[in-house]
Amino acid sequence: MNSIASKVAVVGSGISGAVCASTLAKNGVSVTLFDSARGPGGRMSRRREISEDGKELLFDHGAPFFSASDDDVLKIVGEWEAKGIVAEWKQSFGAFDFASKGFLNIEQEQASKRYVGVPGMNSICRALSNETGVESKFGVGVGRIEWVDDEKSWSLTSSDGQQLGHFRGVVASDKNIVSRRYTEVTGSPPPLDLSFAPQLVAKLQDIPVIPSFAVMLAFAEPLSSIPVKGISFRNSEILSWAYCDSDKPSRSSTSLFGSERWVLHSTAKYAATVIAETGLKKLSSETLTKVAEQVLSEFQSTGLEIPPPFFMKAHRWGSAFPGASIAAEERCLWFGEKKVAICGDFCVSPNVEGAILSGLAAAAKLSASLSLVHSL
Repeated sequence: MNSIASKVAVVGSGISGAVCASTLAKNGVSVTLFDSARGPGGRMSRRREISEDGKELLFDHGAPFFSASDDDVLKIVGEWEAKGIVAEWKQSFGAFDFASKGFLNIEQEQASKRYVGVPGMNSICRALSNETGVESKFGVGVGRIEWVDDEKSWSLTSSDGQQLGHFRGVVASDKNIVSRRYTEVTGSPPPLDLSFAPQLVAKLQDIPVIPSFAVMLAFAEPLSSIPVKGISFRNSEILSWAYCDSDKPSRSSTSLFGSERWVLHSTAKYAATVIAETGLKKLSSETLTKVAEQVLSEFQSTGLEIPPPFFMKAHRWGSAFPGASIAAEERCLWFGEKKVAICGDFCVSPNVEGAILSGLAAAAKLSASLSLVHSL
């Protein structure tokens, strides 16, 4: 066998890609993880902002927490907890009804544990991408993924034309690299042409996505009028849910930063309306400011005594959540002949646990396939 016999490229360092890369490395596979972002996380990213008076403000502006019920996922989460990169968030949540202007219920006991990354949600992906056997390359967008038939391998080229290497297998944990949405945003064809696998193309065509806006807020004083740290909203056209980000385990205390930080998420309907008007291009600061003001105004209209924040910023998640599961039983898409796996929450379920399960499934497919190659 040549030097690329056990090398695999994983594109995308969200939780699905990071879990896949880490699992492959533990199975003895050499992995290179690529991501165009400056660091790992995907929708588990952590946002660093600076207020006008120079305060550093950190926000989990994607997934706020996650729960788990699958035994395999619970085992992994237990390992993460033992390493100190995950902790349970023990707080009550409630549902607020805009029609009655009151809470419908406040949890007495949590139905299931809520876990958060420590000290940020991206800490999980960061730890996984730094494990032995994983070479992580951030700030590197993959522009082309081409099959080299005489080598039976994949050649990867960066968005700016740099050769990234040859690999025996490829994992796409970002569905945009195989979807038409990539073209809509960049004007270029998707990096991975799946015409060789029409059965995968059929499943990946037009996966519905659910957009959202996240609005990050920092207040000078705690919002003492709110009896919970997480809220789901009903009968609102604008606001879907909110949570107190600074309350999570191992987050900087209010006294240290002089602030309490909240993240609000819009409804899909509101986000879709804005996107219909603006398209998928980068939004102007004026548009993002308008979104932040409208979402904050809805939050304040609850009557919960919410003062003006000293910091406010909106972020668009254009395809925040998948609207369908395309491989619920298989948990990932797999083309064994060329060792291509496609994984993500869109395969299993639109949450962190679904993404973890899909990443594990992709790693299992590749590990088994590469073990078979070595045994021949």
